[in-house]
Amino acid sequence: MIVGFRKSFERDLKKVKHRSVLGQVREVIEQAEMANEYCEIAGLRKMTGHNEYYRIRCGEYRIGIVLNGVEMEFVRCLHRREVYRYFP
Repeated sequence: MIVGFRKSFERDLKKVKHRSVLGQVREVIEQAEMANEYCEIAGLRKMTGHNEYYRIRCGEYRIGIVLNGVEMEFVRCLHRREVYRYFP
């Protein structure tokens, strides 16, 4: 898949202090780059009420993703209390 990152995702990653979460995010990104279809990515769940928006759980954090065909764009990486305020 074609993987892209928004500036908001990069800013969110700079604020994450837990190394274990950063390792999990790295694994998710590697999985996304290796996958041919979105269903091959572990833990990818569709957001209720939104067609193109998905999320992946990484411990206490959630990664917000937008899928457009074969393009996958990482949008946000926030704590589970905050992610649904800002994504989608």
